[in-house]
Amino acid sequence: MSTTSQYTDFSDLYLGLEQAVRVTTGITATENLAKRAINVALQDMHLGLEYRYPWAERRTVLRTQDDYSTGTITATQGSTAITGSSTLWNTANSFGVNNVRTTGKILIGGGTTPYGISSITNDTAAVLTDRFVESTVTDGTYVYYEDEYDLASDFLRPVDAQRFSDEVNIDIISRTEFRRRYPSNITRGRPTVATILDFAPSGNTTPIRRVKFSPAPDSFILIPYTYITSNLVISSTGTAKTGFTADADEPIVPLRYRHAILFHALYNWYRDRKDDERATAAKAEYTDIMLRIMSDSEIGAVRPQIRPRIGGYVRAAKSPYSGGRGRFDMGKFDNMGD
Repeated sequence: MSTTSQYTDFSDLYLGLEQAVRVTTGITATENLAKRAINVALQDMHLGLEYRYPWAERRTVLRTQDDYSTGTITATQGSTAITGSSTLWNTANSFGVNNVRTTGKILIGGGTTPYGISSITNDTAAVLTDRFVESTVTDGTYVYYEDEYDLASDFLRPVDAQRFSDEVNIDIISRTEFRRRYPSNITRGRPTVATILDFAPSGNTTPIRRVKFSPAPDSFILIPYTYITSNLVISSTGTAKTGFTADADEPIVPLRYRHAILFHALYNWYRDRKDDERATAAKAEYTDIMLRIMSDSEIGAVRPQIRPRIGGYVRAAKSPYSGGRGRFDMGKFDNMGD
């Protein structure tokens, strides 16, 4: 750690915290407490304010899947197995994506009940997530489509809470509103509405973030979108991470702002030890730094302005006696009237 430069990496921050609170460095137990305080401070610094931090924004492109209806299908009532004829379900298309995937849905024999795909055995055999409840279909038509797509692995939330993509004009609505308005979601076309879905598989605490569109896309479409990343740390080898683990890890926070992490950790340290006076002082310093960071607007940003309504005064000044009540109109005497 350099004693003359700005706090740069994880070791700078946790050693700086230990020195600030005047504890002996090099003791594992104390060092671990300092490391935890720095990690908590980094996460807490971004909590609810990510949209104000340009360094937390990321941009990527999502590609939708085309409908697939080549060949015919046979589905037996009460069974989950489906059989295709002249189908290529397990074959990749021009974009390297299989024609049928477990993330999609299928309409069978002109029906209106969408069935999920549990697994694909080969080009002509697949398994539904639910048993086929309609009358047996033999060599019938079908349509496979996808209305749900994986988001970026580090997707935390959209930058704009109301628009998923400005370029493609797709609005975001709540999951409850989406379910109410599109209960089956079998209409296909160019998507205009989306909702964000969260899945937590059994035995796994890592959330899966997906987007669901309506109408369900019926062709290959590129949908650019901007989001807030959950990866707040970069390793020395350039790997994105959610938090600090190695001494050389650096936060995505610009260098000139990184001391804010230390002051927030300092506040938490004193607060947890019931040192209210020092906690208050550290929090005041942290609050001041954060206010200055948030007011450090980017070029081109809209700034609040106070603009008095002076249009009426300007018109009166240009023509003071028009209308009988100009700027110097005091009545009949001023106008030399009777």
